[in-house]
Amino acid sequence: MSELKRILYVEDEPDIQAVAKIALEAVGNFELLVCSSGEEALTKVVEFSPDLLLLDVMMPGMDGPTTLNALWQIPEIKSKPAIFMTAKVQPDEVTGIKAIGALDVIAKPFDPMTLSEQIKTIWNDNSL
Repeated sequence: MSELKRILYVEDEPDIQAVAKIALEAVGNFELLVCSSGEEALTKVVEFSPDLLLLDVMMPGMDGPTTLNALWQIPEIKSKPAIFMTAKVQPDEVTGIKAIGALDVIAKPFDPMTLSEQIKTIWNDNSL
């Protein structure tokens, strides 16, 4: 199993970005690249070479699923696992997100103190 170190995080809300950045860097000791849009993620993802893609579902322009599909078109990124974060966590919505290839869904609002552990648990449960 590979070690999870680098996370590409795509989120359009600055307040949520700030909380997640602290939660993942200070609490989780991850190296994080925060992008504010799918378009920005597409321009930076190859150089950053993340272990995991962490995506908001609802964003203006390219939404999370569209962003993931575009990222997976990039040869160096096509095998990277993804987790989505969203306030829409009804069972049918979660099933739909998993159907496009996501490992799991983390509900918003999230607990900053447990976010890193949630991500590590999903990573380990999928034996990545």
